[in-house]
Amino acid sequence: MSSLLFSVAPLVPWVYALALLPVALVTSPRRFWWPARVAGYLGFILILAAWLQAVFAGQHHDRLGLAMAGLIGLLALVIIEYSQRYLEGEPGQRRYVLALLATLAAVATVVTSANLYLLVGAWILSSLCLHQLLTFYPDRPQAVVAAHKKFLASRLADVCLLLATLLLVQASGDSQITKILAAVTAQVQASGQLGWELQAAALLLALAVILKSAQLPVHGWLIQVMEAPTPVSALLHAGVVNLGGFLLLRFAPLFSVAVPAQSLLVLVGGLTAVLAALVMMTRISIKVRLAWSTCAQMGLMLLECGLGLYELALVHLLAHSLYKAHAFLAAGDTVAHARQRALQPPTPVPDLGGLVRALLLAALALIGVKGLWAWLLPDLALPWVALTILAIGLAPWCLGRGQRVHGLLMFSLLLGAYLLWHQVAGWLLDQRLAEAPLPLSGLAMGLLLGLYLLQGLLLAHPHGALARRLYPLAFAGFYLDEHVTRLTFRLWPARTPQPVMAPSGARP
Repeated sequence: MSSLLFSVAPLVPWVYALALLPVALVTSPRRFWWPARVAGYLGFILILAAWLQAVFAGQHHDRLGLAMAGLIGLLALVIIEYSQRYLEGEPGQRRYVLALLATLAAVATVVTSANLYLLVGAWILSSLCLHQLLTFYPDRPQAVVAAHKKFLASRLADVCLLLATLLLVQASGDSQITKILAAVTAQVQASGQLGWELQAAALLLALAVILKSAQLPVHGWLIQVMEAPTPVSALLHAGVVNLGGFLLLRFAPLFSVAVPAQSLLVLVGGLTAVLAALVMMTRISIKVRLAWSTCAQMGLMLLECGLGLYELALVHLLAHSLYKAHAFLAAGDTVAHARQRALQPPTPVPDLGGLVRALLLAALALIGVKGLWAWLLPDLALPWVALTILAIGLAPWCLGRGQRVHGLLMFSLLLGAYLLWHQVAGWLLDQRLAEAPLPLSGLAMGLLLGLYLLQGLLLAHPHGALARRLYPLAFAGFYLDEHVTRLTFRLWPARTPQPVMAPSGARP
């Protein structure tokens, strides 16, 4: 971390934190939104200034931290503006603004901090402040239950974070992240492997990320927080839940040589991506589908980090954050578009053979891209595993369905956009790390290919025997959340609000 980043970027959390004072003092509901709006604009301007200074000063700087700070600053600006209009006339707006600014200050500290103690403390604080936003409507039992489940999962993750922090500081002798990663590199170069302290720390960090990223089976709270205000959902799905991916990218040199932690990420992330994608096929509510999508996308992001595909994971993180923020804040328009599509003639469903041919066509195209990439940019790796994931994701665009030219054009544009952002992500990360062991790559490819073929089979035969057997399980979320909920209430029951009884003779 350079002195340049230290001089500018850490000022961003203070902008949001200092805005808490005037919000707490003013009395008019119209006035306490002004400090929040000023903080939103000022924070974004400071991040732009940090980027300009970093580019023109020519010094080494934390590009990953600046990229994440830019994302947080943009989300903060948009969500503050949206929240003021969304909550117009609602009681408790001061409480909302205070919790929102505190959450933004904590999240901004996580992505700009160079000290592990400060990073972990800020992440814990962001979870506690977000809890206040999730319970903005305390009279809604479902919101209280979901927030309670998240609270317990987050506290367990906090214990893992604190233990991992102690192990990392003990092994390196310093709490600065650069010193910790330097100690990891030195130990690997000296002995060829990590000691038990660093291996245990990597496992604990991976477990903390799994718990905070709503991975199965502790995913239920993410699906059930739809009772919170829409801007809170946007902040959660586009910002806070992605901090797990940021932590994996920040400590990529550690995870790239910790095979047990990599295995845990690939196994849990891969299974979550597969099961959540199947459950999402049974949902019709827009916001619930988006929630299951976040669960699946975070699983895929963890799988990418476990495979050592950090450039792909960074592109995925940034794109997913921007998409989810837009999707939640424009949920009303999404419903209108869905109704318009329902009035259009139904699109013919491709058969399984067509999906396989599309996958093979995408694979052949990417093999050619791999050869061209190795010739033009030999210094920047483009792993085969990443190309396989791209082939699975882009294969549907190779289907004919009467629009072959349009599909191939979109395939080419999306592929070109990713290759461009792959170069940008490589520049932001500025590191060369080893890929995961071959068995982990094989497991991941088997899971994703199996999901692709299974979804194709279900779409081609929606009334077949397999669909009839699988649908009840997928519709129930494979009953995973029910078991976790029962265990949660046994360990620490939640105090849900009692329903208000209507007076005798009143209309319902």
